[in-house]
Amino acid sequence: MGVYLVSVDEREWFGEDEGGHADVASGLNEELRRRGLPPYETVSGAAVGGGWFEEKVSPSMQGFAAFCEAHLTEAERDTLLGWTVLVPLCLEERVLLPVGSAYWDETVIAGAPQILALAERLAGILDLPLDVIPATGGNLELTAWFLDGEAVRATAARPGPWSADLDTAFYAALYLRAAQYSLRYGCPLVYS
Repeated sequence: MGVYLVSVDEREWFGEDEGGHADVASGLNEELRRRGLPPYETVSGAAVGGGWFEEKVSPSMQGFAAFCEAHLTEAERDTLLGWTVLVPLCLEERVLLPVGSAYWDETVIAGAPQILALAERLAGILDLPLDVIPATGGNLELTAWFLDGEAVRATAARPGPWSADLDTAFYAALYLRAAQYSLRYGCPLVYS
């Protein structure tokens, strides 16, 4: 059990049965039309990319929250940390829908380009060794890298600010890789 951040394919995104996100998809499209933007109708995901995004949100967020507070404005923190659905669209303002999500009473949709910009900034401050941290595309790749010892071994070879708090580094990498994945494969990510 636990909280997972997972990619969503087209069937799930537009599906009305259990596990489907049709209410969110239609609510997002209504809001996009209201903003004068085209609807989000093409969801690619695993069928095109050959993999999926699934990471367990399990380490403590205390250090990452403090790190964000030190390096981001309040509005930036709200953007980075306050979403329940991430979509591969440029959304200058998040979309709030009165639709319950897995762990909240409402759905907050953020745009992957905005999350990516913030996550890249934090990754730069931490000097994350992105060439050795998995880019994800399979079951729990990033989670396993951080929790099963690879990250600890990498700290010896690649010391830096990131290695001082691996939980903080995990979340910086998680947000970065989630936004990259959403944009690369054109699919939403949700907490489940």
